[in-house]
Amino acid sequence: MTKTITVITNMYPSEEHPTFGIFVKNQVEALKAEGYQVDVLAIKDPRGGKANALKKYGIWACKNLFYLVAKGKKTDVVHVHYVFPSGLFGILHKKLFKTKMIVTAHGGDIDKMARISPVTHRMTKNIIKNSDYTIAVGNKLYDTIVNEFEASENRMELLNMGVDSSVFKPHDRIKARENLQIPYDERALLFVGNIIEQKGVMDLIEAIDHLKKSGSFDQSTLYLIGANKNPAFFTLLQEEISKRKLDDVVRYVGTKNQKELAEWMSASDVFVLPSHIEGFGLVALEAMSCGTPVIASRTGGLPYLLDQQSGHLVEPKNAASLAEGIRTVLSDPSYREKLRENGFNRAAENDQKRVIQKLKQLYFPNGG
Repeated sequence: MTKTITVITNMYPSEEHPTFGIFVKNQVEALKAEGYQVDVLAIKDPRGGKANALKKYGIWACKNLFYLVAKGKKTDVVHVHYVFPSGLFGILHKKLFKTKMIVTAHGGDIDKMARISPVTHRMTKNIIKNSDYTIAVGNKLYDTIVNEFEASENRMELLNMGVDSSVFKPHDRIKARENLQIPYDERALLFVGNIIEQKGVMDLIEAIDHLKKSGSFDQSTLYLIGANKNPAFFTLLQEEISKRKLDDVVRYVGTKNQKELAEWMSASDVFVLPSHIEGFGLVALEAMSCGTPVIASRTGGLPYLLDQQSGHLVEPKNAASLAEGIRTVLSDPSYREKLRENGFNRAAENDQKRVIQKLKQLYFPNGG
């Protein structure tokens, strides 16, 4: 008999917002490929604003309650992504039907959401306490959940979302550049992520300004890919680019699907992730899987991911450190090749197929 896994998440992609929580969908599709019935109860709208938030969370709550009544008994495992508020519905399944409950913490739910108020902190702690297993996607996140939220280590698992190497794989660089209209002799830097302050985009612009003024950014362009989630910040960023006279070396190219991202990563000389907060840094792993050297902030799970020279680490919120990191990697072809090779090998260790096999063991330790 086919096992049913119910996935509850407040991030999941739609046609209109194809990258919103795409890593959750990738895992869902991989589980379906293993033969499981996977039902998804998700928020698919990333837009903010109080009125919109009340509406989307209200509809999501109603869907969860209706599903609980109609199909709750038939669920073998409930897998919650983002501890709070998704975990509240997971607890209902567990309390009413004794359903096995797995919770994946992604970073923002612990580092930001749980710290909004004493109430959200207490609820987050309670959800973790009630889960059969709590999965942390990064080492630092794991330590925080154990130490601050008092999770039992025998019910903790360190497991990232894994990289889909069937999508994120090296492309022919020359062909990729032709398709994307990137000049062959240009040094291309790439940033992929939401265009928000926490991703360190403003630090990146300041770093590029340092490099350009010092003559270290000749024949180079920074390409920005990501959703404009905060229009006010996006406007501020554009003004900063113009004020610093960087319009000729910084290009925003909108959002891209995963297949397109893999091509952009393969075409780039360096991938840059200057985040202030990062649970694991899956996008860095995706770049590594495409054979692209990575420069990233020493924050969250990134130091663990990029250790043993799998990537180049810089200090977060530090434009000078970031500029020096970019200069170092761009100016040294042998070092860049070493990062590329080590990063590619590290990505292979974190292939999604391995992650799914581990997840199956957590769901059904006796097989299923």
